[in-house]
Amino acid sequence: MAGEYLKLVAQQLGVSIFLLVVIAVWSTVWKALALWKAARKKSVPWFVVLTVINTVGILDILYLFIFSECCKKKPAQEKRTRRKRRR
Repeated sequence: MAGEYLKLVAQQLGVSIFLLVVIAVWSTVWKALALWKAARKKSVPWFVVLTVINTVGILDILYLFIFSECCKKKPAQEKRTRRKRRR
């Protein structure tokens, strides 16, 4: 049943079944990585957007390499103090 549905979808889109499977795997991998990173950063708006919108991995890749990087919090620079040696 699923195989017939896959053939029908591939035929309607005018692509081979192999290409359809490759696109599905590609999209799933990038979506999983982007959702994982959004969840770790506790970014609820991005998590929702990435879950709802399916762009064949394009939005997911943009989030991973551009949007999640621009909002990085820089760690507070610790003041380094030099201790004097007592002799």
